Parts: sequence; C-alpha cells; structure tokens
Amino acid sequence: MSMPESQLRTWAIAGIALAVGVAIRVHNAFAYKMLWGFDALSNWRYIEYLTQTWVLPAPDAAWSTAHPPLYYYLCAAICRGLDDPDRAFNVIVLRLLASAVGLLTVALVVILVRRTDPDNLRRALLAGGLVLFLPVHIYMSAMLTEEILVTSLISLVIVGVALEQTGLSKPVWLAAGLGLIAGLAFLTKLTGVLVMVAAAGTYLIEGWRSRAMRPAILRASVLVLLTVLIGGWFFARNLVEYGYLYPHGLEVHKIMFSMPPGDRQIWDYLRIPLATWTDPQLLHPSLLRSVWGSTFVTMWFDGHRVFLPTNTPVVTHVGTAILLLALLPTAAFAVGFTRGVKRMLRGGRRPDTILILVTAITLAAYVLFTWRNPWFAVHKASFMLSLSLPFAYYASAVLDDWTHKNPLIRFAVWSVLAILAVLISGTFSFSELFWNMDHMSKPGVAW
Repeated sequence: MSMPESQLRTWAIAGIALAVGVAIRVHNAFAYKMLWGFDALSNWRYIEYLTQTWVLPAPDAAWSTAHPPLYYYLCAAICRGLDDPDRAFNVIVLRLLASAVGLLTVALVVILVRRTDPDNLRRALLAGGLVLFLPVHIYMSAMLTEEILVTSLISLVIVGVALEQTGLSKPVWLAAGLGLIAGLAFLTKLTGVLVMVAAAGTYLIEGWRSRAMRPAILRASVLVLLTVLIGGWFFARNLVEYGYLYPHGLEVHKIMFSMPPGDRQIWDYLRIPLATWTDPQLLHPSLLRSVWGSTFVTMWFDGHRVFLPTNTPVVTHVGTAILLLALLPTAAFAVGFTRGVKRMLRGGRRPDTILILVTAITLAAYVLFTWRNPWFAVHKASFMLSLSLPFAYYASAVLDDWTHKNPLIRFAVWSVLAILAVLISGTFSFSELFWNMDHMSKPGVAW
C-alpha cells in the first residue's frame, strides 16, 4: 500500500532537516576552534590529567575538578583508546561523539510524541526539529563540555517515566533501570539529581491518584536509592574529605567574583528589557541584570559571543531577527505548558506529570543558582538544556494546533519556522556566515 502524498512530503522535509542538522554539527566539530567554548580549556586539562592517572583530583585542584567526574573519565578513556598524541584529533572525536549523543534527545522527543499522539506524524517530526535547530543545542554540541551528555541522560529518564505512567503494575526493574540512568546523569552534572526528584515525585503522585501507593513508594525508593548510590558517592566523598557536598566560592574560581553585576535583586527576575532583541549581548547595561532576558538570548542566540564574533554589526541584526522569530515557538511552549498543568491537575494519563515537575524543579534550581552566583557569566540557557525535551513536546503540540487554523495562520506559522531554521542554520555553522577565526582573539564578550 503506497504512502499518501502528504506523508511522503512530510518525511522528505524531515529527512532534509535531519541531514542539515547533522551536517551543521559535524561541520562545527571540525571547524570550531580548539578549546573554545564554556570552560573548554579547563575541561581539556582535566581530561588530559585523567589520561595520565585515574586518581580523582581534589575539587579545588583546577577549575573543572569540582565537577562530577563521569564525563571526564569517559573522555579520558576514549582518548586512551585512540592513543593519538594529536590534541586536535582527540577533541574532534570527542565533539563528534557528543553530537551523536545529543541526537538521542531529538529521537526521544519524536518517540514520546509518537507514543502519546500516534496519529500525528507531523507533530512528532516538528518536535524533533525544534530540538535539532535549537541554537543552544547546536553550539553546545561543538563544545568540550558535559552538557550534551547530561541532557540526553535526563531525557532518557523523562521519556522512560512518561511512558510508564499508563500504570504502576510494571516490573520494578524498570524503575531500577531509570534510577541507574538518573545516577549516571547525577554523576555527570549536579542537575542530574533534579530528574531523580521529578521522577520520584511522578511515581508518588500517580500512585496516589490510582490508589496504589505501595508500589509507587517501592518504585520511587528503588529509583532514588540507585540514583544516590551511583551518582551520590562523589558528593559524599567531598563531604567526608573536604567538608562540603558541593563547592561554592572556591579560590580557584575567584576570577568570577569580580564579574558584574556582583549582587542580585528580585528585580533581576522580573525585568526583560528591549535590549534582549535590539542588542543581544550579555554585557549590555540593561541585559546585565536581566536573568530571563539574558537566558532567552543564550537559548536562541549567542549572548556570550563564544561562538559568534563580537564586533560585527550584522551579527546583532541577525540576532534581532532570530530572537523576534523565536517568540513564536517560545509562546507556543508557554501555552502548551499551561495546558499541561491543567491536564495534570485534572489527573489525566498523559506524560504531563513528569514533564511539569522536571520543568518546574529545573527552573527553581536555576533561580537559586543565579541568586547565589550573581554574575553575568552564569546566565546560560545551557544550564537548563535538559528542558529541551519538555520544550519541544509542548511547543510542537501548540504549533501543530495553530497550523490547523485558517490558511493565513498556517502560512504564517510555517513561514516563521522555516525562516527561523534557515537563519539558525547559517548563523550557527561556525565561520560560514560570520568569520570568526582570528587566532589572536579569545571568544566571549570582554568584561
């Protein structure tokens, strides 16, 4: 039986989009300058240290050694296996592997939509495209950092719990498996613990709703126990040997203490200035104190200028265009998230509980983190990259609804998304649209 023409067209567009998204990431793995990006040089030094010895260093031994070690040990093991003294070769391989792991999140959101909305192929592929062309996901894939790995691990747990919500009578080993993955996420980055809290909360809420608290408590306990055992030993070791679970204010990080603005106010979380769109770089006087304005800029553009050049006026204009167009999927997410909260409160069997909890907990953790660390450098959407799956899930539902409105609205929505994808593809293919290869320069805005 032949496939309908509309479905063939949908698959063809999805195939082209996937090829472009993969090509951008492969290109960036080779083209992005060695050890540029967030903490890349320090991360490489940590990896290089572990290629010489497996001994875990003290948290204050270097800039990155306070981080949970899984990513660094994996990279060191890969470099040992490659057995190549060329640093560039090793870094490129690690970037390519990170990009491949990052595509798992794209696949997972497609799977989740297909399982929960099986008759809507277009929405599933749209959801995958929203992650595939999310600027923060693209440029983080080119960096030597743990963010992409922890995002994919967290996404695995989210989807696993979401698909379990049809009932609590499944084998407890499924919860154990998710606890294992959550533990690996915890051992990759502190934010991994957040998905443990959200997953356990989901089991308990669904158990209460279905009057099956005993199996719910068992599943939540197994998940939490395994997560803590696998990921928590690193933090327990810090407490026993150094007197703190997680370091804050280490001497090795003292350069951050001189960064602006230097203090935090409630107003910083309530104000989104016009400069978010007109001059999207984080040292703009208006953006400097705007937590959410800065975060929006780093989600859809490059507010830190670690990927794009700093002194090219056309970059600002393209940034303005991207950030204005990005209001459409952002608004769609807000609408979809609100609908999800309403469904969750009504007790539906959709995957809303885990998606709502992980989003709310992650946002709350980000607020706490930026409050304790009042410096512009921590305004990063990459710290919340684990929300790319909930974002795509909810935004795709609303965008798909809008494309079923009258022809004018449908044309407007698809036009905005298409232009946005084209602009992002050109802008975030490193040094193709904007030349950024001055070997004497350092990436990032000068503060």
